[in-house]
Amino acid sequence: MNLLTDLRNYQYSLPVVENLRVHMEMGNSFIDIPKSRFNEMLKVVNSSNEHVISFGACFSTEADSHLVCLQNEDGSYQTQANSIPGKTRRVTGASFVVFNGALKASSGFIAKSSIVEDGLMVQIPPETMEGLRQALRDQTDFQIPCGKADSEETRENVNVRWVDWTTPVNTGVTSPVDGKSLEGVYSVKIQQDSEFEMDSRTIRCTEVFYLLKSSDVSLSAVLTSSAQFQREIATASCAALCPHLSVLMANGFNSLALRVSTDSDMVEYQAGSGGRLLPQKYMNDLDGALIPVIHGGSSCVPHQAMDMEFFFYISLSI
Repeated sequence: MNLLTDLRNYQYSLPVVENLRVHMEMGNSFIDIPKSRFNEMLKVVNSSNEHVISFGACFSTEADSHLVCLQNEDGSYQTQANSIPGKTRRVTGASFVVFNGALKASSGFIAKSSIVEDGLMVQIPPETMEGLRQALRDQTDFQIPCGKADSEETRENVNVRWVDWTTPVNTGVTSPVDGKSLEGVYSVKIQQDSEFEMDSRTIRCTEVFYLLKSSDVSLSAVLTSSAQFQREIATASCAALCPHLSVLMANGFNSLALRVSTDSDMVEYQAGSGGRLLPQKYMNDLDGALIPVIHGGSSCVPHQAMDMEFFFYISLSI
């Protein structure tokens, strides 16, 4: 069935609800909608037609396999499940869900679920569609038993659930300074105003991680109050390291980080690459650039207890 996907002509599109996941297991399919995405889901429901509600899902790292759809030369579609090598397939992820509310009583089914391309299609009667639509608007869970109406065979359930779940932040990221895990630590991408280039090599600060050490401080307040300090530290660090770009790159220091630790009466910093501290000669130049910013810069040094970790990348200029 050519339902939604045309890999050659790209004719179809679906609204995607961020962080929504579809998990298919033996006897159950789970459509997990984050409670924080209620407004997005409501837009999908309100913009859908009377008989069909459809939406895209996100890739799930919790699934041990995922449906993929291949379009053959003759235009037909082939569905496969890509699995993690050496791992038993228990939970399979899907890329979209279609609820079709036109199932007739004469079909002999109370509801039907099936894999279509790389997604899940659920055919339900009009009255079940109304119940589903209302449940989505009320942010309540909804279960759809699937199977023949006159059979006692084990039925499959399609479960629509509202869940407390957010995407893990910076999964697998570690600090170049000492290898410390930064998983779960919030970060912001930054765009520098100035270019720092020497010997056909460029250094840029691309991201800053904020590790707050007190629950009394909000991240939004810190981001606002430390914005100018962040820019000055990034600029000063690039200027200090710019004369050393060729040597740093030759020694494998393509990516490095500066960790600035602040408190009410203290500021200290470390720099490293590959989990090791930078040699002292580079730290001497960083001292010459950073100390004036900390003690005499135009910005206010943050007094909250936190670590700010600046990520820098050295690349060949094009």
